[in-house]
Amino acid sequence: MKKLAIALLVGAAFAPVVAMADAGDIIARFRAINVNPDVSTTSTLSDLSTDVKDATVPELDFTYMITNNIGAELILGTSRHKVSADLGNGSTSLGKVSVLPPTLTLQWHFMPQSEVFRPYVGAGINYTRFYDVGLNAGGTKLTVDKNSWGGALQVGADFPISKNVFLNVDVKKLWISTDVHMDGVGKLGTLDINPWVFGLGVGMKF
Repeated sequence: MKKLAIALLVGAAFAPVVAMADAGDIIARFRAINVNPDVSTTSTLSDLSTDVKDATVPELDFTYMITNNIGAELILGTSRHKVSADLGNGSTSLGKVSVLPPTLTLQWHFMPQSEVFRPYVGAGINYTRFYDVGLNAGGTKLTVDKNSWGGALQVGADFPISKNVFLNVDVKKLWISTDVHMDGVGKLGTLDINPWVFGLGVGMKF
C-alpha cells in the first residue's frame, strides 16, 4: 500500500495541470478580433454600392459557468469603421462610424474537462449602439438610426496551457442593421452590416 501511495503521489506530481471549467467558475478572455462586415443594402444605398470596411480591435468577455457544460457569456468591444460609396467617380469615403455591440450568448461546452481541447457553441442576442457618426456625402450630412437588436451565433475552443490560463479561438456572426438618412432628402435605405467576428486571445479562470 505504501508503494502504491508513493506511486500515485509521483504520478499526480507529473500529471498535466489543466484548467477545468466547473459550475460556478468565472472565465475572462481578452481577444484581438477582426470585425469583418458582410454588407447588404437597399434602395439608394444599393445604387451607390455602399460598403463598410473591416476593423481590428481588442475585445473583453466574461463567461459564468452555470453548469459544467452550460455557460453564459457577455461580450464587450467597440469598433470604428470606414464607410464608402460610389458617387459617380469610383469608391469614395463617406467618413467613419463607431459601433458598440454588447452581446450575450448562452453556450454549450462539449468537453469542459478535456486536457487539450474544449470546444463550445453559443447563440444569443446583440444590442448595437451606433455613435460618433461622422458621415457625409458631397458635403451633406448623413445620419443613422442609433439602435439595433439582432441575433448572434458563436463557435470556439479553449486550449489549456496551465492550471488557470488557456488560449482561445472564437468566431461569431452578428446581425446588425440600421437605416441611413441624408439631411434634406430623407431615408436612403437600410444598411445591414451583419459582421463575422474572428477572435484570437488568452483567457483565465477565476
